[in-house]
Amino acid sequence: MYHSVSPDRDEHLDTYYKTTTSPERFAEHMHFLHENQYSAVGLDGVIDRLRSHSTDTTKAVAITFDDGFDDFYTEAFPVLEQYGFSATMFLPTSYIGNSARRFKGKYCLTWNQVCALNDAGVVFGSHTVTHPQLHLANPSDQRRELQDSKDSIEQALGAPMHSFSYPYAFPEHDYTFTQQLREALSEAGYTNGVSTIVGRATSEDDNFFLKRLPINDADDRALFRAKLEGGYDWLHGVQYATKLIRSQIRKWHQSRPTTT
Repeated sequence: MYHSVSPDRDEHLDTYYKTTTSPERFAEHMHFLHENQYSAVGLDGVIDRLRSHSTDTTKAVAITFDDGFDDFYTEAFPVLEQYGFSATMFLPTSYIGNSARRFKGKYCLTWNQVCALNDAGVVFGSHTVTHPQLHLANPSDQRRELQDSKDSIEQALGAPMHSFSYPYAFPEHDYTFTQQLREALSEAGYTNGVSTIVGRATSEDDNFFLKRLPINDADDRALFRAKLEGGYDWLHGVQYATKLIRSQIRKWHQSRPTTT
């Protein structure tokens, strides 16, 4: 799970929350994948491998990008192309225009760039329209975010689009919401998706909420290797417990009587 590939080092953020990878570090990551004989697959390929219980021992990785920043076009794609790797980019479509628009202080891709990248083999998916906290939105707004973003991408590319990336921390502890979201995604015509649940994808994952490995500039060669080989998977348990505890605390505060 990449976001921005740029010299901006996110110095103000703790390492876990950084979302920027320097061009030099990104090139190092792609070289590592190449020299260790990883193949880059799309989400359809991930689902096929997981559901078929394939005995294929080829090492495979799905390289994904959230937020649609234009440094993907200038910094990341040339490196991907050098190694023959595919990637999936998830777009928050209200920030993708005929001219460059800004999101989180960075410029995003234009539709012309999206079309050019699509022609070059990059796969695009939805990251909603406005990048909202879907967990806090009402059902009609959730459906609008899913459908309108899908329609915009399909209209621009002239082809069906089936992949979705959940913005912000994924509330996997809220079973009612995840079931509701799963149904909305299916009704809108999506077939797969990714989340911010930490870890490598497994056959136990929901097709719509596959786990991912967050990557940023702090991932040197040793840490990058460790993540790919499972050394980060244990964090999912901690991540889930933290979300559950925070949710219970919020419910407790909301249930307390108020006095004046």
